[in-house]
Amino acid sequence: MSKRVALSVLAGIVLASSAGSAPALAAEPIQPIEPAKIMSPGMVELGKKLFFDPRLSKSGFISCNSCHNLSMGGSDNLKTSIGHNWQQGPINAPTVLNSSLNVAQFWDGRALTLQDQAGGPIANPGEMASTHALAISVLQSIPAYVAEFKAVFGRETVTIAEVTQAIAAFEETLVTPNSRFDKWLKGDKGALTNAELEGYELFKDSGCTACHNGSAAGGNTFQKMGVVEPYQSTSPAEGRVAVTKEEADRFNFKVPTLRNVEMTYPYFHDGEAATLTQAVDTMGRIQLGRKFTEAENAKIVAFLKTLTGDQPDFKLPILPPSTDATPRPRPFD
Repeated sequence: MSKRVALSVLAGIVLASSAGSAPALAAEPIQPIEPAKIMSPGMVELGKKLFFDPRLSKSGFISCNSCHNLSMGGSDNLKTSIGHNWQQGPINAPTVLNSSLNVAQFWDGRALTLQDQAGGPIANPGEMASTHALAISVLQSIPAYVAEFKAVFGRETVTIAEVTQAIAAFEETLVTPNSRFDKWLKGDKGALTNAELEGYELFKDSGCTACHNGSAAGGNTFQKMGVVEPYQSTSPAEGRVAVTKEEADRFNFKVPTLRNVEMTYPYFHDGEAATLTQAVDTMGRIQLGRKFTEAENAKIVAFLKTLTGDQPDFKLPILPPSTDATPRPRPFD
């Protein structure tokens, strides 16, 4: 069993199999996303509550959904996110949609799994600005949460490992199948227009699929930002070098997924590309050494918009109320 599959099973999710009597898929560098099959509904439901609960933050105002808004493509559509006390974040918030398909989490890959990632923002003073101990004391003070953790994990004592495992289980359900491009891959040749197909051929012929491939159309490698010419940025982000300490990894970032990319603007780790048109132009120049014409750019953008799949659709969780013993939020500290 692969590590990714093992982690998916641990979190209560396995991806639905595409084997069996399904029609043969087109032999393309990008492959369809399959729906998630929920194996532990209780854990997923608990994780959904935690994902939306702002009481995990010091302010009582910021939740996971604040920066990874599931109504906005799993991102916040800001250049950099807003943290505690209106602090400006150092980097663009990547989408949480299809994040279970990533090789690692964060732009520099410092978290190997979704569970590793989930604990970081809670205790980051520039993000949710709480501590793991404070977050646990909040949850432990709410009887309905204690009962739900006991039902899922078999004990009344809440731990940060259980919190992050539940959040990861919910996040693993956030895949977006059934895009028009996936339908085309599965044999519906009328799913794409001629312009969109021409855009896909340009995308492949130009070399874009060297990095943007697999079911997520990215997310599975780290690549240098600025291969042909340097990328100019005022962002303090250094890329993978911050993790490996190897100078060769400077400005190497995780390749972002292109799934739902029309919804996850602005683009790049610094959010400097406001539109898909700008992003395609920049990538062509600095990564491929190619200046796309206006017509070529429009066709590639048209193709990219076919990668938007079914968005998360669920009943909004009703969070259990705080009690007299619940630590009070401190939004202005």
